[in-house]
Amino acid sequence: MATLLIVHHTPSPNCQALLEAVVSGASAPEIEGVRVVRRAALAATASDVLAADAFVLGTPANLGYLSGALKHFFDQIYYPCLDETRGRPFGAYVHGGSDTTGAVRALDTITTGLGWRRAVPPVTATGEPGKADLAACWELGAALAAGLTE
Repeated sequence: MATLLIVHHTPSPNCQALLEAVVSGASAPEIEGVRVVRRAALAATASDVLAADAFVLGTPANLGYLSGALKHFFDQIYYPCLDETRGRPFGAYVHGGSDTTGAVRALDTITTGLGWRRAVPPVTATGEPGKADLAACWELGAALAAGLTE
């Protein structure tokens, strides 16, 4: 069975809403044969990453960058996972109060270094997530999970 690992830092109700939409999409009844694993960024390990076939990364944009928790996750898994996870697909969602540009750029830099393959464009949302933001996160989860059934 394929595994989709969702690594997230969820400090606010807005981030929680986006995470739940991603999980709902990834767990849609029509997607079979995919195990969805959720890990808080500070709890996720290199073993989690090595056991996964694809990833969804979720973070708030803090002071123009991704969260310290997600950065810590990458610091911990980078070298242990560098050679073993090249080419694996990923997607991301980023929530910001007013801007997500720096956080998205940081994710691009780190995942490029890891050699991960962006499967879908990142979902970005500012302020309170609207229906379109939640739908985009649902699609993000569904697309990553469905891609593992092909």
